[in-house]
Amino acid sequence: MSDRPYVHALVLDCAEPRRNADFYAELLGYQVVYADDEWVTVAGPGPMMAFQLAPDHVPPTWPANDVPQQMHLDFFVADIAAAHQRVLDLGGRAVQPEEPPAPGDDRGFRVYADPAGHTFCLCRPSKTSWQ
Repeated sequence: MSDRPYVHALVLDCAEPRRNADFYAELLGYQVVYADDEWVTVAGPGPMMAFQLAPDHVPPTWPANDVPQQMHLDFFVADIAAAHQRVLDLGGRAVQPEEPPAPGDDRGFRVYADPAGHTFCLCRPSKTSWQ
């Protein structure tokens, strides 16, 4: 075994762990593998994600920064227009820009927020990913 750490799980504080776990499980194609009242873990082909109860959690207000974003996730996605709609259907929201992606848009990423307000980006792996 190496002395080099590797990512085991990314843990997010939130007021509703199950709601956030269900959001990411559906978005990423993961499965809930553990759940209790204070902790929910989802697992899939990448690192696990876990959601820890933080009753006083205050959602980030990025880009306003009244409450700093604290951290964010970046995800590659082949069809960002379809992923945009899935995020909305699952209870997330578009942050910047808010309108759906258009064919030929040259921006390499779009910013969203999960149900707890944590920001994440959908990033295209190539210039043709939104067309």
